[in-house]
Amino acid sequence: MSGAKKRKYSDEYIKYGFTVIERNGFHLPQCVICHTVLSNDALIPGRLERHLSTNHKALKENPKELFTAILHELNRMKLDSSSVFHQETWKLVEASYELSLLIAKAKKPHSVGETLVKPCLLSAANTVLGEESQRKLSKISLSDNTVKRRIDELSEDIKEQVLDKIKASRFFAIQCDESTDVAHLCQLLVYSRFVDEGTVKEEILFSAALETTAKAIDVFSKVDEFFQEHGLSWEKLVGVCTDGAPSMIGSRSGFVKLVKEKNPAVTGTHCVIHRQSLASKTLPSNLRSSLNLAIKVVNFVKNSSLNSRLFAALCSDLGTDYKTLLFHTEVRWLSKGNMLSRLYELKDEVEIFLQKQKQDKLYEAFREEDFQLSYLVDFFEAINNLNLKLQGRNTNIIAHSDVIRAFTEKIHLWKRKVQVGNFSSFSHLNELLSEKRNIEQYDVTKEVLSHLHSLAEEFMHYFPDVSMENSLWTLVQNPFNTDVELLLESLQEEAIDLKCDSSAKRDFETMKLEEFWVKYLPIYPKVGEEALRVILPFSSTYLCEAGFSALVVLKTKQRNRLDVENDLRCALSSFNPRISDLVRKKQQHPSH
Repeated sequence: MSGAKKRKYSDEYIKYGFTVIERNGFHLPQCVICHTVLSNDALIPGRLERHLSTNHKALKENPKELFTAILHELNRMKLDSSSVFHQETWKLVEASYELSLLIAKAKKPHSVGETLVKPCLLSAANTVLGEESQRKLSKISLSDNTVKRRIDELSEDIKEQVLDKIKASRFFAIQCDESTDVAHLCQLLVYSRFVDEGTVKEEILFSAALETTAKAIDVFSKVDEFFQEHGLSWEKLVGVCTDGAPSMIGSRSGFVKLVKEKNPAVTGTHCVIHRQSLASKTLPSNLRSSLNLAIKVVNFVKNSSLNSRLFAALCSDLGTDYKTLLFHTEVRWLSKGNMLSRLYELKDEVEIFLQKQKQDKLYEAFREEDFQLSYLVDFFEAINNLNLKLQGRNTNIIAHSDVIRAFTEKIHLWKRKVQVGNFSSFSHLNELLSEKRNIEQYDVTKEVLSHLHSLAEEFMHYFPDVSMENSLWTLVQNPFNTDVELLLESLQEEAIDLKCDSSAKRDFETMKLEEFWVKYLPIYPKVGEEALRVILPFSSTYLCEAGFSALVVLKTKQRNRLDVENDLRCALSSFNPRISDLVRKKQQHPSH
């Protein structure tokens, strides 16, 4: 170009959408829309206008002021010697983070960004908005590795937020559990509960793989290592909730015992849902036999693909609401009750099917189980309802104890009613007894009473303190209706002050229990601290169990080498990552 004519840029050329850059002493026109750099020869109005008309037809009739405004934004960004943006618009990076977060929350593979999400975006943009919009969206980075990095950074930001909140909280509590994933790794999951912004919040703290054994010392080492690495104080820990396995609550070397060596004031809790499940397993031998027979019948129908299709066809011909039976699994709390309920719903169809399949012995045995099956359906329906009341977030030991106490009272009520021949509490059994008079009611009464008696004993064994009066719990539940003299002397005077505080009483009537105690902790520190030590600890490992359900979706046979912690945190956390802060730190690289 040394011998060529040097054309000069004119400020009037901005009306065609062009600014100028200088390279080797030559003025080169650059489009402010697509950032294309033309040669010095193109620095004439006709060539510049042709570029605008051809590539940005929709902008051709726009006034000069529009391109001036675009140029102003352009000048705010740094250009390198090649006129390529050192950092493209932050909105593309922000979009990359937002889409990566959605991928994580949907528990999808990282590659879905490049193989599905981005092609869908480009196709929709081209159809609805045109090629120019498609070109802009094509710069969003969504490659497999990029999505992985984004998720790692989002997870790290969420973890920082949670740790900051825990450190600022007066107290915090944890729940932990472990489960084996598809790659046969033992995954430890830990949730935290802490005070933040006037209320109690629950968040995933961390997950980690236990490389070898899952003994108490292994679990404790992981938790202690995390606490030390991130500066969490054992002294602020008030509660630990576990699943009740010997490795967790063993009196000599259990996890809770090791935690108490760090902080003796920690309250150890055996998950109420696991205790309820254990208490409900006790069945008399005849009812256990009936349950095993029901499982055998379901397995016969479900274990064979042919039998499943034939049974579905039979149900379709008979016009039933359902066409399949349900398997049950011991580790799923509600499955046994759901399995029995569906089997009872399709009992007539099952009997017909067993006859057609010439399963005479199984048919006769199943046909004779009317009473036992109907009672089991009613019993497990009650157990499922109890289990559902114990599930969920943001609960505490007092609320769970109330639910258990109510259920034990119901057991005693059922016993009293059954003793006088009243089976109204068991709808399916009561309906069967009214239809089939040939069933010996004395035997039915005897068997039901025997089971209810053993059930009541099991609940008293696993929940020994449920019927005991606890003056501190009474104070926490209603500080304005408690006998102050039953409290510790160190709390009595402050409890009286609170009891006579009319403003606090008005707040108590309108606020949630935990919000009330958080608000009045600075005013009544002794009473407030004892109240938080009661309501802050977890009473179940429900969040961990829900987390393991997410783990099953995330870590599959196709993704069995995935380190799940960051994906799991993004999928389960209610905290919003600070994407704008991450964008400011990040230099964008277009997807490839």
